[in-house]
Amino acid sequence: MPTVTTKFGTALRGGLAALALSLTAALAAAPAQAAPQPTIVLVHGAFADTTSWDGVAAQLRSDGYTVLTPENPLRGPAYDAAAVQRTLDTVSGPIVLVGHSYGGFVITQIHDPDVESLVYIAAFAPVRGEVAQLALDPIRFPGSQLLPPALQVAVVDDPQGIAGKNLDGYVAPDRFHDVFAQDVSDATAADMIAHQRSIAIAANLEPSVAPSWADTPSWYLVSAGDRVIPPSSQRFMADRMGATTGQIDASHASLVSRPAEVAAVVELAVGN
Repeated sequence: MPTVTTKFGTALRGGLAALALSLTAALAAAPAQAAPQPTIVLVHGAFADTTSWDGVAAQLRSDGYTVLTPENPLRGPAYDAAAVQRTLDTVSGPIVLVGHSYGGFVITQIHDPDVESLVYIAAFAPVRGEVAQLALDPIRFPGSQLLPPALQVAVVDDPQGIAGKNLDGYVAPDRFHDVFAQDVSDATAADMIAHQRSIAIAANLEPSVAPSWADTPSWYLVSAGDRVIPPSSQRFMADRMGATTGQIDASHASLVSRPAEVAAVVELAVGN
């Protein structure tokens, strides 16, 4: 099992069994009139859809949480944040908002008073005016393999685009397993490829607004084996946002390959 450490140097060891015991003890000690349990909202990133969260959502639901997985249109941060906000507007009570990859950029745009915690899973976490492409800067953060020929582009139908068209990026199917999710089985990779959704190229060039993490408690789980967003870039973003930070030995698709561990980190953000 991985060791998850916070930026304050505290180690959480012993695996999920110990974590479950500690959570149970905390719940048993809670007052009878505890605050309402938050709804957990999981936002997927590029080259994926809501099914990428299936394992994490199943674990969280089995632990008693209400979980929502809205569609992320992958058209651009402002447009996509508005789409996710419509789901948040249906929730009564506190929310823990979680983003994977480009989904982190999207949740950074959302300023909702009901969001009590933010969780970034191998995700973009921009500052004001920053674009996602800067986090892939090969000079500062070498190692991303999300380059041609793995990264391909195509003209797609898009009502939001000029003349109903847009230029989208996607991961070449023959490179997807090795670049995006090298730690899943061939069958799982094939299923992920079947569910892959392209992202508007312009989405990676749209500047961020003032970040929601600036005034919201935040967690970040770094993927040490990430071949999309280099781990050095992830640590840089986590450090500057002051996030409670952990690391897992996983690919960019840690939410698929290690759903129980990812769910455990999300649960740590509940009530904090």
